[in-house]
Amino acid sequence: MKILVINCSPVRNGATAEIVDLVKEYVEEDNIVKTVCIDDFEIKMCKGCRKCHETAECFQKDDVVKLMEIYDWADKIVSVSPSYWADIPGQFKVFIDRCTPWCNTHEPHASLQSGKMGYTIALRTGPSMPECERIISSIEHFYGHLEIETCGKLGLCGIEYKENLANRQDEIKKFCEIIKK
Repeated sequence: MKILVINCSPVRNGATAEIVDLVKEYVEEDNIVKTVCIDDFEIKMCKGCRKCHETAECFQKDDVVKLMEIYDWADKIVSVSPSYWADIPGQFKVFIDRCTPWCNTHEPHASLQSGKMGYTIALRTGPSMPECERIISSIEHFYGHLEIETCGKLGLCGIEYKENLANRQDEIKKFCEIIKK
């Protein structure tokens, strides 16, 4: 299987990036794994013009198509997102907005190869799971419009720094067993 693990945070060396690295380590046996950070890509904000509803592509030239080619390459996509004010980071939201040409709610629309499976890991610093559930819901909503089947989710509370992951690795590894199936 080809697995994409995306760091939905612009921070390349924090707790989210550490989880991305752990997921890669835990799922790479017998799989081809590619990791990316949302900050690796130049993504312009959606102008809301809806021209893509008629053409199935955006007039703006940036890295969205490049990132969507990686999504298309993957059989499984694992989105790892921290909480930014109780939701996904703005940079990832801008990407989602720019994926409107692939959205299945209008014709014509671009599309990914069928049969993709999506997984989500959400983390936050506080103790309450509803914030993780909101992040997961945002990403699963995105998956749905791309016709990516949602197959698993994990919420991790109390994670602010990489060091907070020391006693959570078994939980992450167990979730990765679901991804590997």
